[in-house]
Amino acid sequence: MNAKKSDFKTIAVLASDAFSQFSKLLQSEADLAKAELSAKGQQVAAAAGLLVGAAVLVIPAIIMALFSLSAALIHAGASEPLAYIASAALAAILSGLFIAFGMQKLKPEKLAPRETLGQLERDKEAVKGFAR
Repeated sequence: MNAKKSDFKTIAVLASDAFSQFSKLLQSEADLAKAELSAKGQQVAAAAGLLVGAAVLVIPAIIMALFSLSAALIHAGASEPLAYIASAALAAILSGLFIAFGMQKLKPEKLAPRETLGQLERDKEAVKGFAR
């Protein structure tokens, strides 16, 4: 009878230790997720800052370049409306490129906390193995 009690205590202690370790593991995973999400948040802020900075700095340059392009086209013999439409088309293309590059940096798959998700998947498999 004493051996059974001792075995029960040993199993209880082992189970308690396992759950304690699992709790520590979950806390570590939460800390990792916080750190990774913080880094991803900084990436978003940096990308947004680049987009805003590019927009602010490039506007005057683009306006001057478009006026120059229009003037050159007019000087070369193009009608004024055609010259301005061509300049506007160029501006639209450049705008699209800036938007595309900015959005590329903000894609969800680039911002996902890959390390944390991978670690959680490994932990899930470890817990499944432990429960068997």
